[in-house]
Amino acid sequence: MRVSRVQAAENRETVIDVASRLFREHGFNGIGLKDLMKGAGLTQGAFYKQFASKEDLAIQATKRALESASARWTDAVQAKPEEPLGAVMDFYLSSGHREERMDGCPIVALGSDAARQSSDIKAAFEAGIKSHLDVLNHMIGETTEERPNSKAMAILATMIGAMTLSRVVNDPELAQGFLDSAAEQVRAIQARASA
Repeated sequence: MRVSRVQAAENRETVIDVASRLFREHGFNGIGLKDLMKGAGLTQGAFYKQFASKEDLAIQATKRALESASARWTDAVQAKPEEPLGAVMDFYLSSGHREERMDGCPIVALGSDAARQSSDIKAAFEAGIKSHLDVLNHMIGETTEERPNSKAMAILATMIGAMTLSRVVNDPELAQGFLDSAAEQVRAIQARASA
């Protein structure tokens, strides 16, 4: 049965959405095309009508995951506009976010995996990271510089590092300690930026 162009476009979006979640859970090489397509409710044969390769899908899924992460930052800020950085920290450095393997931060979930991927996948991550840095620059009041400032870089690195470490340990107290310590350090960086 022939699929309409509209249905084909919807199927493509579904595959990208599902892949963005499954790659975060399993890694780029931790799940095959058959399981990705099954997760999207489609056959593997439909894959090559939509994507040039698994790498093509990985690039699209990376972009989608980073867009989703940016949207979560925006939602947090809108919920607490008087303290935007605090709002982002509250959700990002939380035990709930730590447990979100499929929907959590793609930089944490796939960062070390992306380092071993093609320059195109790295470029998708770089664009998302730069977007996060731009948002942080605005949050801490550093909007005049063309490049991200070192405070924004330190904040992002601290939050990502803390979330990564909290996910790789078994001890729940140690995991929470990483998140709490990171929040404390980010507040200190923000205070220095405001001074």
